[in-house]
Amino acid sequence: MTVPAATEGTANRPAPRQNKRNKPTGVDILVLVLTIVGAIAIAFPFLLILINSFKSPADYNSTGPLSFPGSLYLDGIVNFWERVNFPEKLWNSIWISGTVAVFAVVISVLNAFAIGIGRIRGNTWVVLAFLLANLLPQEALLYPLYNMFKAVGLYNNPWSVVIIFTVIQSAFGTYLLASVFGTFPKEVLEAAALDGASRWTTLWRVIVPISRPTLSVLLIFFFIWTWNEFLIPLTFLVDNSTQTVPVAISVLQGDRLMDVTTTSASALLGVIPTLIFFLIFQRTLTRGITAGAVK
Repeated sequence: MTVPAATEGTANRPAPRQNKRNKPTGVDILVLVLTIVGAIAIAFPFLLILINSFKSPADYNSTGPLSFPGSLYLDGIVNFWERVNFPEKLWNSIWISGTVAVFAVVISVLNAFAIGIGRIRGNTWVVLAFLLANLLPQEALLYPLYNMFKAVGLYNNPWSVVIIFTVIQSAFGTYLLASVFGTFPKEVLEAAALDGASRWTTLWRVIVPISRPTLSVLLIFFFIWTWNEFLIPLTFLVDNSTQTVPVAISVLQGDRLMDVTTTSASALLGVIPTLIFFLIFQRTLTRGITAGAVK
C-alpha cells in the first residue's frame, strides 16, 4: 500500500513552532512601576504649572493649587506677555541658542577632527584640557569675562553671551567627538585618500555625513542647554531689549510683585518653546542616540 504524495509531504514538514511569550518577572514589574512613578513625578510640576496658569487669583486662593480652574482665566498670560514684551525675549533666546548651537557644533567638529583623526601631538593632554574646561563653574568665569568684554566693548551685547556659550559648549562637544572620531574606521579614510580626497573633503563629505546622528544630538542639546542658562545672560545682558526668556521672568518677578497665577503663566510660556523644539526633533534625537549606541 502506497502513501499519497500529499500525505508524504505533510508528514515531512516540521511541526510549527509555538510562540511562547516570556512571562514578566517580578523584576520587570518592579522596573515598570518605578518608571511610571518617575514619569508621574517628572510630569507633575508641569501639570501643576499648566493648571494654575489658567486659574484666577481668587480661584487659586479659594481652592488651592491642586484643583482644576473653575473657568478659563487668560489674564495671567496676557499680563506677562505685555509686561516683558515676550515676543522680543523669545526671539532673543531663539537667536542666541540657535547661533550657539550651530557655532559650537562646527567648532567641535573641527577640533575633534584635528585631535581624533589628525592625531596631533599630545592629543590626550589636549582632550584632558577640554575636559577640565567643562568642570569649571560659571561663577569662576564671571569676573575675568566681565573685564574682558568691558574692555572690547561687547558688554551688554548678545554677542558676548554667544561667544561665551560657544566656547563652553564646544569644549564639551570636542571632548565627546574626539573619542568618537578616534574610533572612526581607518578603511574609510584610506579609501577616501586613494580616491584623491583632501583632508577637508574627507571631513565634510565622509566623516560629517556618517557622524550626522551624533552631531544632531549635540545640536539639540546645545540649543536646550543655552536656552536654560540664567547666570551669564543675567550678568552680561543688562538692557531689557537684549534679555532672554529666563532672565526676563526672574527680573520681572523681582521687580514687580506678581500673583501666583501670573508667575505660573510666565513659567508656562518659558517652557513651551523648548518643549515644542524637543517634540519637533524627538525622532532625530532618538535616532542619534540609537545610532551612537550601535556601532
